[in-house]
Amino acid sequence: MPGIHHVTAISGDPAKNLRFYTRDLGLRLVKKTVNFDDPSTYHFYFGDRTGHPGTVLTFFPWADATAGQRGVGQASQTAFRVPLRSIGYWTNRFIEKGISHQAPEKRFGETVLPFSDQDGTALTLVGIADAENEPGWTNGDIPAEHAIRGLQGVTLLLDGAPKTAAILTDVFGLREVAREGSVIRFASAGDARGGVVDLHEAAGFPRHHRGRGSVHHVAFRAADDVQLAAMSEKLIRDHGRHPTEVKDRNYFRSIYFREPGGVLFEIATDIPGFAIDEPVDALGRDLMLPKFLESRRAEIEGQLPVLETAK
Repeated sequence: MPGIHHVTAISGDPAKNLRFYTRDLGLRLVKKTVNFDDPSTYHFYFGDRTGHPGTVLTFFPWADATAGQRGVGQASQTAFRVPLRSIGYWTNRFIEKGISHQAPEKRFGETVLPFSDQDGTALTLVGIADAENEPGWTNGDIPAEHAIRGLQGVTLLLDGAPKTAAILTDVFGLREVAREGSVIRFASAGDARGGVVDLHEAAGFPRHHRGRGSVHHVAFRAADDVQLAAMSEKLIRDHGRHPTEVKDRNYFRSIYFREPGGVLFEIATDIPGFAIDEPVDALGRDLMLPKFLESRRAEIEGQLPVLETAK
């Protein structure tokens, strides 16, 4: 099951972030927790009904974060899948809601609609023929036939592509499928959601500066712990990478490493999933904490912004 598990970005105001992705884009908040390494801030997971791998965009909302600056060594754009016939609907919705966007354009023969959130996070909708037959989540406001179907993929802005491409193909099981100008497209042959990675070669561009509106890391899928261990071994043996030890993120187990172009990659297991600590119908309703932080619940809740009253 090669492809992207999730993408994690940095936002500013958590209430505005929550409102944009659940109300304006119609994604489901599948988990409301905290950054396990910095429990003074939320960690939001947005996706489909169950947070299926390949549908999830997550955020660390640091209200005082400075704005990020685009440059090489980063995931420069995150793409969602929508039915091809829905591009017009979303263009009108963005106009009505005052969401910053560009005119639809063609990339690799597909119609795309670039836009950004209130923090400047670079996003795009990709019109996919027959995507209306894929499962989607609707918040009741966006018609089900136009709902986002999950991630399409990411664009990585790099000085050079070959070493990164080797990891995409050898470790993650993607394959090169097309080239357009300075962009090389890699795709999975399996689950279409989260199955595309574009490498945009931009030698000489300044390095990026991480901050509000930028991607923190891109996570790729491993079916289970056995596959995670095998991928880690391959990274060390064949690609000279030095992944971290396995970290238990409650909803998946993962390792992290810097790919040759400088982008922070994670490999996350598909199991156990987001329903491990609350029923599917109640996902995202309550603040969920890992066991090692539960004893600090009162302290943590006292530090977090009250979302219901934030404007």
